[in-house]
Amino acid sequence: MNTDQNINVRRYRWLAYPTIVVLMVWMIIPLGVTIYFSFLDYNLLYPDTIGFNGVANYEFFFTDPGFIDSIINTLVLVGGVLIITISGGLTLALLVNQHFWGRGVVRLMLIAPFFIMPAVNALIWKNMFFHPVYGIFAFVSGFLGFGAIDWFADYPLTAIVIILSWQWLPFAVLIFMTALQSLDQEKLEAAMIDGAEGFRLFKDIILPHLSRSIAVVVMIETIFLLSIFAEIYITTGGGPGFDTTNLTFLIFSQALQQFDVGIASAGGLVAVVLANIVAIFFIRTVGKNFTE
Repeated sequence: MNTDQNINVRRYRWLAYPTIVVLMVWMIIPLGVTIYFSFLDYNLLYPDTIGFNGVANYEFFFTDPGFIDSIINTLVLVGGVLIITISGGLTLALLVNQHFWGRGVVRLMLIAPFFIMPAVNALIWKNMFFHPVYGIFAFVSGFLGFGAIDWFADYPLTAIVIILSWQWLPFAVLIFMTALQSLDQEKLEAAMIDGAEGFRLFKDIILPHLSRSIAVVVMIETIFLLSIFAEIYITTGGGPGFDTTNLTFLIFSQALQQFDVGIASAGGLVAVVLANIVAIFFIRTVGKNFTE
């Protein structure tokens, strides 16, 4: 960048300051209020007994019976959904990238579930698929001679993973299809002429080309999956017990079921710190991937 360009950048840099200030205020004020509440003994049921209690809220949150389970469930949800969406997304993207009649309709149908609202998605799966009496899975199980499965009682976390995977699989398919469209066909044909085919062609040519797209899918899905709430609230309510309680739902239960603003604020800060650690890790990973 030459001297004139540097001068122009410095001259018009002030145009970005109002936006930066608004964003900082937008983030700092709620964060500051949350930090303030996290050191208070503040329960909405007893508004007249607010007092300072130091780090007691953090100690209570870390020793909560559901804290360890919520961390484990959060990791299982994120890991399970990522495995299913990436492997399934790669497979479907490779299939629909082939030329066949009706490919546009198939692509539209694959992407459509991503535009369904989380609450509607949860209700569809709860009442149409997983219901132990009149759900589609119960009908198929009975038709094959097996007993009906009450998914939300026997396999609640697995059911949540399936619901989230169905919702996020179209996103992965869309990203991978877009990446496949940019694959150099001459390079692909040259590899095929040299004898590369099947799994070798996928491993040596296609997969390296999709590595950046895979990193983007992992980063974006992880950020959103860390804060999953609607699907759990509508289907299982965090139960049975703490079987489907993730960190977000645990904070919700402290704030709006037990009305303890102080403990919920402490949990919210813990969640923010953990989410930022994960986000920074993936952002640096993706950034490194793009610069290689």
